[in-house]
Amino acid sequence: MSLVLKGVMQSTVTPLKDDYTPDLPTFEKLLEFHVRTGATAISWPHHKGESLNLTIDERKALAEVAVRAVAGRIPISIHVSALAVEDSMELAQHAQKIGADAIIAITPYFWNPSQDALYDFYVRLGTSVDLPMIAYNSPRMLSGAEFTGELTRRLIERLPNLIAMKDASFHSEKFLEIARAAHELRPDFSMIAGVEFLAPSVPLGCVGCYSSAGAICPNLCQELYDACMAGESVRARELQMRLLRLWDLLRDQYPSSLKGGMVIMGRPVGPTSPPLPTASKERQAFIATRLGELGILETEPHGW
Repeated sequence: MSLVLKGVMQSTVTPLKDDYTPDLPTFEKLLEFHVRTGATAISWPHHKGESLNLTIDERKALAEVAVRAVAGRIPISIHVSALAVEDSMELAQHAQKIGADAIIAITPYFWNPSQDALYDFYVRLGTSVDLPMIAYNSPRMLSGAEFTGELTRRLIERLPNLIAMKDASFHSEKFLEIARAAHELRPDFSMIAGVEFLAPSVPLGCVGCYSSAGAICPNLCQELYDACMAGESVRARELQMRLLRLWDLLRDQYPSSLKGGMVIMGRPVGPTSPPLPTASKERQAFIATRLGELGILETEPHGW
């Protein structure tokens, strides 16, 4: 598998109309914005993309728009996780049919499967398509289900198309456990950070991140990545602290505040689907104040 993943990759939000149906034209504009501002890959729909609130047909239609709009300029992976395993299989096969570059899948929702059950799930999914596959570890989100180094080793031995791991454990010991097991068997295996926690992850072998803040401040995200890769630890720490302050703001009712921040930056993408709230005018004003304090309003692109 020759797909190379690195740098500040974007996992985009999902633009919605006022009736909460997908806004396909705005989605195209958003994808074009990310490509133009330096994204090295696109992945959709992570949870900020409201994947659990979209129907399978809506996810297919949006995936087709994404592949068509990106048009091979950068790699695009489709997140196929769903509440039903059969839906995940269907989304994976659809991603291959439409020409996506990879699939990404988190551990099954709600349940806390055994390591053997997780192994069986990923083998079934990974062998159902010929695409590269990215695993997604987020134990805090999913009732404790998580990857271990041993599970990673078993899957790499079984699946030649398992090329990367998005690790959103935000736990350095876990990151190293997975990375060590992976790199012993597959030296080019890509360890990818969840959101922009690059300063603590790059020294441990991280090659990039799936960005949230890039929808608001792509320049700041790129500065952080460049500082990390250049070994400029003091500068990287300063930039990471700024992004941490932004992350503390955006994760409130995530992705509601992220979408609210995009309004401030001239890139409105519609409401957030219930049960999450849409950022009110008052919330948007609060976000605008914080973006000003972080220097983002003056240093980042406005509009599409």
